[in-house]
Amino acid sequence: MADGGIRWWHPRMWGAHLLGLVCVAIATGMGVWQYDAWQERRAAEQVDLTTAEPVPLSELLGPDHPFPSVGLGRPVEISGTWLPQGTVLVDGREDADGADGLWVVTPLTDGEPDAPAIPVVRGWVPDGTDPADVPAVSGTADLVGWLQPGEGSGQTDPDPTDDVLPQVRIADLVQRVDQDLYGAYAVAQEPEEGLAPATLDQLPKVSRFTALRNILYAIEWWVFAAFAGYIWWRYVRDTTQGAPADDADDEERATDPVTSEA
Repeated sequence: MADGGIRWWHPRMWGAHLLGLVCVAIATGMGVWQYDAWQERRAAEQVDLTTAEPVPLSELLGPDHPFPSVGLGRPVEISGTWLPQGTVLVDGREDADGADGLWVVTPLTDGEPDAPAIPVVRGWVPDGTDPADVPAVSGTADLVGWLQPGEGSGQTDPDPTDDVLPQVRIADLVQRVDQDLYGAYAVAQEPEEGLAPATLDQLPKVSRFTALRNILYAIEWWVFAAFAGYIWWRYVRDTTQGAPADDADDEERATDPVTSEA
């Protein structure tokens, strides 16, 4: 590089360096986050916690905490008060014989009546059951249920005015009660009286590509990071190499009488 040219540490380049660093850091961090999500999902699928000893819900999850990867399918103990006004039916749940049916879901407070609540799948009813015919529930309960993350398959509710939902989505359930809800739900191991058992086999089938999307997103973010780094390198190279040539042209014009007169 000729003397007098702009070098990469020149103050004029600081803005480009900072912008390049921020873009690369953000894209790299997002890639690492997606990669961690992919690893956590793989680890969760390899561990069967459904037969583990039950633990109190508060040991695994707080009202405002994200769902823990070590809690998928883990039996939890819940003691509290039913919130019957929050009862809904969840469609698309087949029993072991392939019969269509619905889950009966009612929030249960974890402790005192005004404590945060967790939606509990109380049992299963055949397809076509009128919500008014579902056995009512009230008072307190002590139960054990398998912990599950809230569902978010993107299904739309064809009739938002009724009490039948297409999925156990916490954001839909929280609108029906005054209490805060946990970011999870539990499938009761023992059904309430008048209901058939609800089992984990009735959960919606998870796409085999769900975890694959996480690793693909991670690769995509890392490609963005590499692209941002390349753009930064090109800008710095062009700026630092172009400056001396521009300066030389200015000096030539200043010393050339013909050019100066023109």
